[in-house]
Amino acid sequence: MTNEILGIAASSGIAIAKAFRLENPKLIVEKTTVLNMNQEVERFEQALETSKIELEGIKEHAFKELGEDKAAIFAAHLLVLSDPELINPIKEKIKGEQVNAEFALDEVANMFINMFEAMENEYMKERAADIRDVTKRILSHLLGVTIPNPSMIAEEVIIIAEDLTPSDTAQLNRQYVKGFTTDIGGRTSHSAIMARSMEIPAVVGTKTVTNDIENGAFVILDGLDGKVIVNPSDGVIKEYEAKKAAYEAQKVEWAKLVNERTVTKDGYHVELAANIGTPEDIKGVLENGGEGVGLYRTEFLYMGRTQLPTEEEQFDAYKAVVEQMEGKPVVVRTLDIGGDKELPYLDLPKEMNPFLGFRAIRLCLEMQDMFRTQLRALLKASVYGNLKIMFPMIATLNEFRQAKSILIEEKEKLQAEGIAVSEKIEVGMMVEIPSSAVMADVFAKEVDFFSIGTNDLIQYTMAADRMNERVSYLYQPYNPAILRLVKMVIDAAHKEGKWVGMCGEMAGDEIAIPILLGLGLDEFSMSASSILKARSQLLNLSKAEMNTVIEQVLNMKTAEEVERFIKEIEVEKVLNLNKSSFTR
Repeated sequence: MTNEILGIAASSGIAIAKAFRLENPKLIVEKTTVLNMNQEVERFEQALETSKIELEGIKEHAFKELGEDKAAIFAAHLLVLSDPELINPIKEKIKGEQVNAEFALDEVANMFINMFEAMENEYMKERAADIRDVTKRILSHLLGVTIPNPSMIAEEVIIIAEDLTPSDTAQLNRQYVKGFTTDIGGRTSHSAIMARSMEIPAVVGTKTVTNDIENGAFVILDGLDGKVIVNPSDGVIKEYEAKKAAYEAQKVEWAKLVNERTVTKDGYHVELAANIGTPEDIKGVLENGGEGVGLYRTEFLYMGRTQLPTEEEQFDAYKAVVEQMEGKPVVVRTLDIGGDKELPYLDLPKEMNPFLGFRAIRLCLEMQDMFRTQLRALLKASVYGNLKIMFPMIATLNEFRQAKSILIEEKEKLQAEGIAVSEKIEVGMMVEIPSSAVMADVFAKEVDFFSIGTNDLIQYTMAADRMNERVSYLYQPYNPAILRLVKMVIDAAHKEGKWVGMCGEMAGDEIAIPILLGLGLDEFSMSASSILKARSQLLNLSKAEMNTVIEQVLNMKTAEEVERFIKEIEVEKVLNLNKSSFTR
């Protein structure tokens, strides 16, 4: 019988293949008494060492296939294996209570997992998932149980799983794994992000696929509309084969735009840029026709290691990016650590609410040696291309002034040392705190540009953590309150002759793009894989037409009203969509 299951479209595309249930074996832990505690600790250490070797291999595979930022996930997993806060309590439990290593590991790991999951923020939930993934691997070696290796799949399949760990996803062979669907997860989970990087269709958060799909069942996975169809009829198969062919043909058409400028049909030019995390990401930017880098997240240089990166290491990374972009703009965000990203080697105190705490520019202004090292590396790299610098999490004018003052001091020091520095570096700031949006007219007199970080701006404006499922409905990019803040920022900048970019998820959103065009946004920065689709949409939009409706949009009362209006007004003309839409 045909069954349609709904979920979250996490990675675009359509896959048609038989189901492969990726089921991890049950790891049953029993408590036993041990007499030789030292021998039991040694057995635990051997399992640790075996797990390290395996993770090194997975990390290397992820680096080659997915790039350095995805490999950093496994560098973090390796740090967990060496974390004395996790490892020492396990050894102490073995010795102090004379229990077997499996029981000690399970007890301590569950204590940490439960503690982190209870804190209900993005970083802590990911930390819990990391500990679960790593300790499951150790436990399997202690129990002598083999964990399935997805890289060994040698036929075309769609993976069915409760969830996919980062190590599961990194091992998927793209030649054979045509897509995956899970019971749990969202668009921002590790597995979803990695699926988009690998261009594997994915539908997550279905709640029931592991109950509803048997191994070997024929499945259609629609990563465009968030559907999984089990045992489809011949008619449905033909329908989706046509939809898949049409989507692939559309991708070919988008690819023809790779060398085109992004100009609306009435001749208005906007810049389509990409968000990147590492120099390896530049390949994707260029292959997708990126006109610049709108956000270079430098924190990946600091993560997955045991100490701060040196000035030379940072210089090499920044230089590599600006050189490869060959004069196209590269906007580099200074270190944005804190909230959902933490550096264990900085040993910062735990905070009740790290998203509202000691992070980003606040941390850098206090830990100035670290900040100055980064600024020196950036300044030295500036002569190799078109580098721009922006400061994150700016809440007050004094913060921006202090950060810029430190930058000027380091520039003068380098010049005194005879080191060349570009005289054309634009210095801007992220607008991600409501206070800076409201005061944009004041900031605009002192910055060279704004970049609106909508991921945080929406969360802070709506007072809702988008990773908290109970309040995720409040993550509303089309809410008139958000749109009015965006308008305030753009209008204030343009009044002073400054440009405005956007580097949050909203910049690549097909409903938001026409609105942002009407508001006058100058630069849209998004994942590289979204650029060609966005360019196709903008080529068929009219700036003048969107200008005529923007006041009407801003005066609407709800996000739903805005979305419905944008979808309805001259659908073919404004969105360049048709009834067989390739979007959610």
